[in-house]
Amino acid sequence: MKKLLNICIVLVLLQLIFADYTNAQLTAAPSGGNKRAWVSEQIGLTDVTIHYNRPHVNKREGHIWGELIPVGYVNLGFGSAKASPWRAGANENTTIEFSTDITIEGQPLAAGKYGFFIAFDPNECTLIFSKNSSSWGSFYYNPAEDVLKVKVKPVATDKSVEWLKYEFADESSNSATVQLEWEKLVIPFKVTVDEVGNQLASFRKELRGEKGFSWESWDQAAAYCAQHKTNLEEALLWTDTATSVNFGGSQSFTAWSTRAAVLDSLGRATEAEAAMKKALPYGSLNEVYFYGRSLARNKKGKEAFEIFKMNYDKHPDQFLTNAGLARGYSAIGDYKKALIYAQKARAQAPDKPNQGTMDTFIAKLQAGKDIN
Repeated sequence: MKKLLNICIVLVLLQLIFADYTNAQLTAAPSGGNKRAWVSEQIGLTDVTIHYNRPHVNKREGHIWGELIPVGYVNLGFGSAKASPWRAGANENTTIEFSTDITIEGQPLAAGKYGFFIAFDPNECTLIFSKNSSSWGSFYYNPAEDVLKVKVKPVATDKSVEWLKYEFADESSNSATVQLEWEKLVIPFKVTVDEVGNQLASFRKELRGEKGFSWESWDQAAAYCAQHKTNLEEALLWTDTATSVNFGGSQSFTAWSTRAAVLDSLGRATEAEAAMKKALPYGSLNEVYFYGRSLARNKKGKEAFEIFKMNYDKHPDQFLTNAGLARGYSAIGDYKKALIYAQKARAQAPDKPNQGTMDTFIAKLQAGKDIN
């Protein structure tokens, strides 16, 4: 009995020692020399993040695609899957995460984190986005967990990439091409986001928080809508708040001019003009000057001249108001008077860049050309 008790004690001690040992494993590099990596980029307001392990060619050039990475689906001889695609990397699942709904090659995919697999084919690869993002490799791949499958064409290249990598290319404000690059092959797929829709959703969310107590926030949201000619009815409501006494924008040139821009985009020109009349008394020298420039640029010469003249009367004989009258007279075709004010502005120019601009104005006006 005593001998049996001793054996039991020894077994318990061994279990405790083994448990302590496994819990005290030191951090080491991934097996096979495959590097852990991640790449992330923002497209619009959407965060796209890829976590993967990087295998390297390791003197196997010419034997990667179609050999080390088999064509299609294969039985890996382990796990529950009998037909597995490539894990799109090494070791653990390659995962890709999107912070908003997006499209892949034009096909919709909801926000979330996905396991990423590729069924390789030299002519057309199948990209697989799986709701299972936590398995090891593709040993447990289950097609029932597929959320999206997309076909893309691989692209052969001359330059060899030793370590597999993911990169973002061909970026625009609402899209980017994600490229898997390894050896002499690139597998690209385009990610597109709803840039405007996501921005509006973000505005609505933030305006309900502490940022909604500032007129500047409401103005920023409304100005975005005016610029993109979208969501204009709601933007007009946002300008109501931005120009209200309660939020501090009732005497802001910016807030009232944004309201005017929204009304103009809605085709309500008379109301837009009234809003700009409210804006002008609150405008600084610079704000009024650049408003005049926008009118001149849009071929509204008479209106531009009136604004530049008003600014000059309020701030007489200054560099910017002399430059403004030069633009104003030029906008209505009176190049002789425009030249007089351009020469005055040249004498007051605060630095070489502005001197150079005035020199250009003078040369154009002397040649009988508009400077706007």
